Amino acid sequence: MSTRRVSCVDGTAREPDALRVLVVDDSVVMRQLISRILSDHPLCEVAGSARNGAEALDKVAILKPDIVTLDIEMPVLGGLEALRLIKERHPEVRVIMCSSLTAQGASITIDALLSGADDYVTKQHSGEMNAHAYDSLKDSLFAKVKAIATKRAGKKPGSANPAERQTVYVAQGTSQSTYRELSLDRPRVLTIGVSTGGPVALADLLPRIPAGFRLPILIVQHMPPLFTQMLAERLSKLSQIPVKEGVDGMEVVPGCAIIAPGNYHMRVVSRAGVPAVALSQDPHENSCRPAVDVLFRSVAEVYGGATLAVVLTGMGQDGLEGARALKGRGARVFAQDQRTSVVWGMPGAVVAAQLADAVVPLQEMCPAIMRHI
Repeated sequence: MSTRRVSCVDGTAREPDALRVLVVDDSVVMRQLISRILSDHPLCEVAGSARNGAEALDKVAILKPDIVTLDIEMPVLGGLEALRLIKERHPEVRVIMCSSLTAQGASITIDALLSGADDYVTKQHSGEMNAHAYDSLKDSLFAKVKAIATKRAGKKPGSANPAERQTVYVAQGTSQSTYRELSLDRPRVLTIGVSTGGPVALADLLPRIPAGFRLPILIVQHMPPLFTQMLAERLSKLSQIPVKEGVDGMEVVPGCAIIAPGNYHMRVVSRAGVPAVALSQDPHENSCRPAVDVLFRSVAEVYGGATLAVVLTGMGQDGLEGARALKGRGARVFAQDQRTSVVWGMPGAVVAAQLADAVVPLQEMCPAIMRHI
């Protein structure tokens, strides 16, 4: 006999371990809209709603939700302040920030992600919510819920059966990292692909890279416009090296990190022998623009085997085919391990395809990079 529950609100069948969600937004229209979207997901049960951060704190204590969707700009107590208090009092609760596509919304969202938020979605104002915007919000929320549910269940998105994984050995002095024999070509570029959990991962990795780092760094982080700009500015303040958002024609120079701008693919091209950034709005790849595969393929063309590629936490498989192209040129590919990844989709896919030369915890990634350049 099925053990699925049926919601008394909308009649939707629920999984027995459905995630309880608290919806927090000062707009009654947006609360109803997000609640309706989540009520359509069999892995979700809307436990309640709140109008501001203060009310949310009370309801988190009473309703004990698994997930809180948290608006950013609210009266009484804003989203960022509420996030910090929720994480302080209820660290087990997962928080998804709901941000408007504005400079202020992007800036606060980056702050929130670096302050403990688990993920974010972007939304239009309620008065601008057309069918396309609704579907986009629904798809995004469903993807975030699936990632949280998968993490809670201990599943490994993008990975294969353990027996299908590559044979690796443990390098001396790195008991928690696994390596296999690496290419002897000395890298001339470091390239990074990352998605869900990326801002926190980059905020851990980039500040560890020393001033005077001899390689250029090219990064794709799945984020919309404005958000990538704010992320680059924030990371630059945290790091010993400059971090910039990519601009078409920008020269790729050692000791500088360049992040692909939202809604643009970023490639590296050789112009009169000088590596430079090339931006385009070619079709999405892996439902992404920017896409890691696009960057990795271009790096393979320009730098060949003299490349160190790193695939960090992220949903889906973007970066898999790019990593394959890099490996075909003799490049090295490192993947973040499952334990320290928010979602082991992108790195897990690379490991499952036996393309990873090293599987490394996030906190060991910078030392691993420094040892192999």
